[in-house]
Amino acid sequence: MAKQDAIMNNTFDTSDSTYEFDSVDGVTYNQDEECLPKEDVVDLDIPDYYIGSKYKYEARKVVEDFELSYNIGTAVTYLLRAFKKHPTPNDCIVKAMAHLKFELDRLKNND
Repeated sequence: MAKQDAIMNNTFDTSDSTYEFDSVDGVTYNQDEECLPKEDVVDLDIPDYYIGSKYKYEARKVVEDFELSYNIGTAVTYLLRAFKKHPTPNDCIVKAMAHLKFELDRLKNND
């Protein structure tokens, strides 16, 4: 529960200090602005299949940076992990297609 609270609030307390997450560079800062790598402070348990091989971008950060809607962001996330999570990409591609269909339906209903 403490890990979930830390993620939801972007802060957490230790006996010594309060730390804040910086969602851009993955570094945490305490009140004295001392920098610590996030893995030294809290384990966020981000699966490897959501992290790019070359530049180490996280799928959720790509989606956030492009300000994608829920359905398009979910589709992109499924496509980014498609060849990494399962032996074949089929399931992830089908799920991505479903979310793109949901987005088209949403757009049609808003017209």
